[in-house]
Amino acid sequence: MSVEKLEQYITTADLGSLDALLMQNPALAKSRTSHQVSPLMLSCYYKKPEVTAIILKHLDEINLFEASAAGRFDVVANLVYNHPDAINFYAEDGFTPLGLACYFGHYEIAQYLVLKGADVNMPSNNGFSVYPLHSAAAGNFTQIARMLIENNALINVKQQAGATALHSAAQNGNIDLLILLLEHGADVTARMEGGKLPADLAREKGFAEIAEALD
Repeated sequence: MSVEKLEQYITTADLGSLDALLMQNPALAKSRTSHQVSPLMLSCYYKKPEVTAIILKHLDEINLFEASAAGRFDVVANLVYNHPDAINFYAEDGFTPLGLACYFGHYEIAQYLVLKGADVNMPSNNGFSVYPLHSAAAGNFTQIARMLIENNALINVKQQAGATALHSAAQNGNIDLLILLLEHGADVTARMEGGKLPADLAREKGFAEIAEALD
């Protein structure tokens, strides 16, 4: 029941109740949620930074994956210094520290991880085959995408269902990212498993001018 309440307070951003629950039962902060991730990771995936901040108050330590997702550069740097090999490990949900930093938009952490040897072309191993560039594109983080490309990220790799970073950029209407990808050889003819082109996704989302440019 306590874990159920914990998840409820996280997903609804009930900060007061969450803080009170964790004060009453500190062990819950290190528990495993029904989503098979920690409460901290769950708050990150729900993109509720205020909830993440509450949970962090009740944790005396976090791992490299959690630090990368939560934007804790100091923790990331310390953990990488002490365990450099962990930089290309996978989390239980199949993502790398770099993939998480890219998805959640933590540029400095992503840049640091790459500097320390993170593989920019290492996809997730959870069946989604998400590369760091896909993660950056999904979150509209053009600056991170640029950094990855400057460090030899593959442009036209496909994730689950055949989507490329260009598909994501087109679907999101991110012109700056589209230009960046096209300048580095993004394939406008790449089709998803259902046959859709980047232009098709742009058109579906109402970005007619982008669709026309990609046709």
